[in-house]
Amino acid sequence: MTLSLRVATWNINSVRLRAPLLAGVVEALDPDVLCLQETKTPDEHFPHEAAEALGYAHRVIRGMKGYNGVAVLSRHPLSVLPDGRDWCGKGDCRHLGVAVDRPGGPVEIHNFYVPAGGDVPDPAANPKFAHKLDFLAEVTAWTAARGPARRAVLVGDLNIAPLEHDVWSHKQMRDVVSHTPVEVEAIARWREAGDWHDALRHFVPEEEKLYTWWSYRAKDWRAADRGRRLDHVWVSRDLAPGLARHAILKDARDWAQTSDHVPVLVEVAV
Repeated sequence: MTLSLRVATWNINSVRLRAPLLAGVVEALDPDVLCLQETKTPDEHFPHEAAEALGYAHRVIRGMKGYNGVAVLSRHPLSVLPDGRDWCGKGDCRHLGVAVDRPGGPVEIHNFYVPAGGDVPDPAANPKFAHKLDFLAEVTAWTAARGPARRAVLVGDLNIAPLEHDVWSHKQMRDVVSHTPVEVEAIARWREAGDWHDALRHFVPEEEKLYTWWSYRAKDWRAADRGRRLDHVWVSRDLAPGLARHAILKDARDWAQTSDHVPVLVEVAV
């Protein structure tokens, strides 16, 4: 019997504030592994009780006060991969790599939160944008050194919408951070370095609109629908034939006190 693994990713934008919303994610998507970004809390204040109550007995967290932070919640035993990095020497908790135990062998899961990059797409004028490009260059070199991914899934808020229909207007967004040519080229190099397969576009053709984020600034985000696909799931080429389904929990954007990102899930045979 072929076993599947359901992996979800969500930029929760403060896990302590939005811990009650996790129940809705679990009810709708039923993930085996739930990867969170922008948890914004030091490890000692992570809401373990909420995760435990939802059936996630295995947890790895890497957090800090007020900013960044990533967490992996799992129904299956997992271990931290030994090659964790302090990206750009900033110690800012933007990556967790774990191995999830499955009968067919461990599955690597990498949970990333890429720097947003500020508002000005000029590394000379904007240190935040320079940091984003440095981060992408460093993670690409690391990925290339590891070689093609095998039995692996990479998820997270990568803060780049690379394709024309990953944004509401390609023409108007080309000079906006998250869709500039330099970022699009950088994320393509990263994905190619690990020979990763874009799992969401596996199901949704590139000519169709696909979003996972809608700004808080929109009075009626559904009517405006000015979204971007900032949240991604990539799978290694050996797992790609086993991709079974995906889900984007768009209704989560309507929840009270919710994140501006919505949860994303991919199910894959492992």
